[in-house]
Amino acid sequence: MSDVWSERAEAYRTSAVHASGEDLDLVVEWCEPAAGVTVLDVATGGGHVARRLRERGATVVTVDPAPGMRADTTASAEDLPFANAAFDAVACRLAGHHFADVKKAVVEMARVARSRVVVCDNTFVGEASEEADRTRDPSHVRNYSVAEWHTFFELAGLRVEGEAFMQRPLEVDPWLERAGTPPGERQRVRELLGDRVVDGWMDLPTLVLRGVK
Repeated sequence: MSDVWSERAEAYRTSAVHASGEDLDLVVEWCEPAAGVTVLDVATGGGHVARRLRERGATVVTVDPAPGMRADTTASAEDLPFANAAFDAVACRLAGHHFADVKKAVVEMARVARSRVVVCDNTFVGEASEEADRTRDPSHVRNYSVAEWHTFFELAGLRVEGEAFMQRPLEVDPWLERAGTPPGERQRVRELLGDRVVDGWMDLPTLVLRGVK
């Protein structure tokens, strides 16, 4: 998966839907960035969370399994090479649905956080939509429900202190292009999404959770 993501790195660095949005604003706000605050950005991807946090004065370390993402450290979310409570906050945006073991990843994020963990991800819609995601991008593992995310936080010893749910507009054609979906599979993705797509756009149900230790 890492080599595939290295190939996609530039597309995600320049992706408008990843570079902005209400969800990004909230992730940054809930990390409480300021001078002297340290934050780990897990699965940093295009680096948009890290950029915004640094603009607010925080000291940020980025980690990603794909070398092409140019993170400070190359590692998976399930095996973070940092000491316990090494950072004031840990952030992870729009990546959990790719993790091989999301429960272990949240446990790891909680372990290296001194105070708070902020996670943002798309949420489960239905099995047809899951198949659409896997057809578009075989690295997709699963979107989880709000209740499942609460369970992951609880198992990691995190108390949910903040929760927000929103619908993010997504243009379908660029979404397919970013993942390099073969032309023959694109129509199948659209068929599986069905009436979720209107005039080339669909809404992505998205959850942001803030957990404290």
